Amino acid sequence: MVCFISIPWFYPAYRAGGTIQSVVNMVANFNEGIRYKIFCSNKDIDGKMLSHVKYDMWVKYNENTEVWYASNTSILSRGFYTTILREIKKTDPDVLFIDGIYSLYFNLIPLLFCKVHRKIISVRGMLHPGALSQKKEKKFFYLFLWKLLKLYKYCDFSASDNLEKQHIKNIFGRKANIFVTTDFPRTLQWHVPPPKEVNSLTLVTVAVISPMKNHLSVLNALVSCTANITYNIYGPIKDFDYWNLCIAIIKKLPAKISVNYHGDIHPSQVEITLAKNHVFIMPSKSENFGHAIYEALTVGRPVVTSYNTPWNNLQTYYAGINANPEKSEDLVEAIKFFSEMNHQEFQIWCRAAGKYAGKAININEIKNQYRKMFFKI
Repeated sequence: MVCFISIPWFYPAYRAGGTIQSVVNMVANFNEGIRYKIFCSNKDIDGKMLSHVKYDMWVKYNENTEVWYASNTSILSRGFYTTILREIKKTDPDVLFIDGIYSLYFNLIPLLFCKVHRKIISVRGMLHPGALSQKKEKKFFYLFLWKLLKLYKYCDFSASDNLEKQHIKNIFGRKANIFVTTDFPRTLQWHVPPPKEVNSLTLVTVAVISPMKNHLSVLNALVSCTANITYNIYGPIKDFDYWNLCIAIIKKLPAKISVNYHGDIHPSQVEITLAKNHVFIMPSKSENFGHAIYEALTVGRPVVTSYNTPWNNLQTYYAGINANPEKSEDLVEAIKFFSEMNHQEFQIWCRAAGKYAGKAININEIKNQYRKMFFKI
């Protein structure tokens, strides 16, 4: 079987977001009788041109995957339409896997103009109420167009869990054909936690900087914290206006609070970066999986996140705390809780975080889900 994937960004050398990580993990873990052709932009999610890749040609990514990095001139001209339609026709795939909903070039054009036996739309959390609250006008237009043209009748959908399945039904109705396919995770090695003193804490976030990841809520909470706290932020800036709001809050923080922005990070450095810090914090407005959250748990670091992810009941398992990011006092209390721990107490939570992650994922079951989706077994 050949699966042609149309996705706006695909560059595993950078942590450009969960959507990309989901596809990276899929082509790495599910290769049973399937070959992938990935068509994407030659830009990263922050708009920077990719380096060290060849444009406008198929290049080998792994044993079962090739990638086409479409150049900027192709996307801005009619040549883009010709290119993607030509390559899909030449490939003659069994499945066209469209990653996302709102991209004109990579989602709508393939859906509207490509003649393929099966089309699967992976919504990647884009229909979560929290996600729909961002850039409402654009999303309303796209979803209105989908409904007007009844595009949902001519494709299958991929949802990461039953909650996302319900989100799809809420938008497109009960007759939408939906496969539940949990994201393949990347499991990292558990690490002994760094020394932890009372009233001292290092926090870390590895994520695209955008309103969805809610860095601003963390920074607003830090204004009210009295412990010695260092907050390390990693990831590309997707929304510069949002980052400017973050900078304004950073300038108002107490002297005991230190915030360091380190820029983007290579995936090979994520494990050691997480291991150097005490707690991973990311109170997302929505996550269909939350790869960075899971990776932090596998390293053995407690997590502070919202209730809008699959990773709930964290406190029950001593793996972290779920907080309401709309209530600043919730995040303040969560940060205070960990800052007041001594090293012995903190070790208990680190071991529990690793155990929680280990029990949460069944790789064989995930593979069965993908078999059912791709092969309709």
